[in-house]
Amino acid sequence: MLFEGALLGKPADATEAEQMLEALAGRTHDVVSGLCLRTPAWEELHEEVTHVTFRTLTPRDLAHYVAAGEWEGRAGGYAIQGLGAGLVERVEGDFLNVVGLPGSLLVRLLATRFSGVYGFG
Repeated sequence: MLFEGALLGKPADATEAEQMLEALAGRTHDVVSGLCLRTPAWEELHEEVTHVTFRTLTPRDLAHYVAAGEWEGRAGGYAIQGLGAGLVERVEGDFLNVVGLPGSLLVRLLATRFSGVYGFG
């Protein structure tokens, strides 16, 4: 996850999680994932970027979310597929990329490489 040019990893504790979420509040950050499909004959290596904008968060919003513990083990301190969805105002791009797998990119690559199996033709 990229925010203002810095990589946001998984917070070490609740204090760091709250600091990350407070920094993201009312702002946009990028979720970047890589995807590689590889066979002995070819390799596809791509990245997917999704822009996520948080709503303005109050101290109460932050305290409630951090107390729920959902931040643990999550880059940027949130899980968009859970309670973290309530922190988000807008997603521009592939929602599944934010969850953890760039689904649209994967389907597009599979449909291109294996058109008789994946895709619509």
